[in-house]
Amino acid sequence: MPRGGAEHTLARREEIITACEQLYLERDFHDVTIKDIGARTTFTRTSIYNYFETKEEIFLALLRREYLAWAADLTALGEAASGGAAALAEGLADTLDRRETMLRLMSTSLFEMEAHSRVAALADFKGACKALMAALDGCVAAFCPELDAGARERFAFAFLPFVYGVYPYSTVTEKQRMAMDQAEMRYAPPAQHEMVRQGAAMLLGGK
Repeated sequence: MPRGGAEHTLARREEIITACEQLYLERDFHDVTIKDIGARTTFTRTSIYNYFETKEEIFLALLRREYLAWAADLTALGEAASGGAAALAEGLADTLDRRETMLRLMSTSLFEMEAHSRVAALADFKGACKALMAALDGCVAAFCPELDAGARERFAFAFLPFVYGVYPYSTVTEKQRMAMDQAEMRYAPPAQHEMVRQGAAMLLGGK
């Protein structure tokens, strides 16, 4: 068990998660190692194992942090609700403009992170999923009071899987572009914001 009080433990965990996030901005999921993460912290690499058992658990904790940040944005959006479905669609697109790390992780590595994490770590993550679902439901209810609980749930279970595909459809790497050129595939990726806005609007019954 790590030494120190709860605040010390939380601070150490957050330092590890932040180091992981910094590395993820520079390289792919599979190219980040616990050794690399440890080199970005102020304590020894082996100390990481007092807080996380695998690299995947660290990434899952990063995704949990991203989910809770998005949930907070959705709550704030709902509290300032003005307008109907069109305004909600625009607002949802705005919140996701700030969540590139989350979108990238969701689309590429979620299954692997969950498969290689302990049940306790996974349960902690699922708690963030629950909070996110509640925040989204409250946001939709604030903008679209005509939708009952069943309609809001149907929207959530269509919108969230859609969000999982936003990053790979709106982001094209140079390697992917070269491959598409060789395959004579012409694909101009849509802007992420507009993709989310249109997708949310259509799921809400608009345009």
